[in-house]
Amino acid sequence: MSFTSFGFFLFFTVLLLLYYIIPKSWQWKLLLAGSLLFYAFAGWTAMAYMAATILSTWLCSREIGKYYTSHERWLAENRAVSDRETRKAKKAAARSAARLWMLGGVAFNFGALAVVKYTDFLLGNVNGLIGLFGGGEETVSLPHFLLPMGISFYIFQSMGYLLDVYRNRYPPEQSLGKFALFVSFFPQLIQGPISRYDALAPSLLAEHRWNATAVAFGLQRMLWGFFKKLVVADRLMAVVRTLSGAPEEYQGVYVLVLMAVYAVTLYADFTGGIDVTIGAAECLGIEVAENFHRPFFSKSTAEYWRRWHITMGSWFRDYIFYPVSISKTMLGWTQKVKAKWGPGAGKRFPVYLATMLTWFVTGVWHGASWNFIVWGLLNGIIILVSQELEPLYAGFHERFPRLGRSFGWRLFQVGRTFWLMGAVRVLDCYRDVPVTFRAVGSVFTRFDLSVLWNGSLLTLGIDGADWLAAGAGAALMLCVSLVQRRGGVRERLAEKPLALRWAVFGALLLAVTVFGAYGVGFDANQFIYNQF
Repeated sequence: MSFTSFGFFLFFTVLLLLYYIIPKSWQWKLLLAGSLLFYAFAGWTAMAYMAATILSTWLCSREIGKYYTSHERWLAENRAVSDRETRKAKKAAARSAARLWMLGGVAFNFGALAVVKYTDFLLGNVNGLIGLFGGGEETVSLPHFLLPMGISFYIFQSMGYLLDVYRNRYPPEQSLGKFALFVSFFPQLIQGPISRYDALAPSLLAEHRWNATAVAFGLQRMLWGFFKKLVVADRLMAVVRTLSGAPEEYQGVYVLVLMAVYAVTLYADFTGGIDVTIGAAECLGIEVAENFHRPFFSKSTAEYWRRWHITMGSWFRDYIFYPVSISKTMLGWTQKVKAKWGPGAGKRFPVYLATMLTWFVTGVWHGASWNFIVWGLLNGIIILVSQELEPLYAGFHERFPRLGRSFGWRLFQVGRTFWLMGAVRVLDCYRDVPVTFRAVGSVFTRFDLSVLWNGSLLTLGIDGADWLAAGAGAALMLCVSLVQRRGGVRERLAEKPLALRWAVFGALLLAVTVFGAYGVGFDANQFIYNQF
């Protein structure tokens, strides 16, 4: 069920009304029933995958909690009569037993994800290798598993919970129903954010009274998300498909157009969906983490990734980068590197290896294809190169302090980051690594700015009116981002006269209704991140 379908409007309206009518103690149960109903539209097979994740994670976390509780009980009873070595051994035994349950849960769930998402990719590469040595085109048949909606999001969220319980950050949830709601909460199923249990559960499981201001703010956030998705993203997607669908025909400046248009399209699509998610949760009194913080104002790649898809980045940082970089194995390797190549190499080695591994996994998470793997590795390389160049930047700013603090220099940094990320991001458009590199290379060999004003842009799937509507929508998004640097837009509008507030939101609703790009059956396109 897409957020932009009429089915979702009806579903959410009924759910919202019931939510504040029923007894408060039943609210989380209604949300669980509604979330399962929402996901049931994806099919019963998809429901089975989610049920397996919920049950396995809940059972493993409870077993981990039992070992920790048992150890704490023993410690309370025997602290005074036991020596330090005995207490240490007991703690290690409990930790070791808990580790087995943690590893079992992680292996089961990530194994299931690997099977359904990556089997075809791996076997396809096996067939390619066999073909190189004279084999048939498809020596190994591909099973073509169904990829359940949102499986990467809810498995990563569940595994984050399991790892946190193993790290003893909080006790496991004893109620299967409440844990099931944490995993299946419907607004974040389609494209995140990837929530942490200790951040989401307090408001998710609490009892909520009707709050007119919170509901109004939530509906406003949802409306803004629909505007970005329907007026901007879905309209510009036609241009993206036209340009990426004929890479041999559209080269040079057309590739720059694709970079810019796809950046706006993806941002409007993804943040539009997140706006709907956060707004729907806000209507229900539930706090969901923000996932974006004006990423196109970033002055470096590292800063960009701290602002874009924030919950995904923090997940990979906390559960892959840090554990890998400080693991005992890494420390051993680091000592060997330091002894052979010096302290500088020893200092860089764990950071380099953990960074590249993290970005490799990030690429694989986005999709089972080489373009995503190369995309991830390129991001890691760019970040590491930028770190190595920091002494040069520092020397430049020391020599030219006024230039380094100027608006023009900051604007240059923002533009540099935007186009660099755009060049890497087109791997997502072409879905073919050699084609992407040839297309980007053509910017330098077939540069012809005349396509920007000779009418060629009007042959890319949308007409002048569409360009005007999308451009106006993108300009409004930019203005809102600029205003947000000085505080929330909704909060500032709430201080204005009632007539002005109604005029603003009425105009936004009219724009969505009149200028929204709708498809067959007057339904909008699916969100881009649905595929993950």
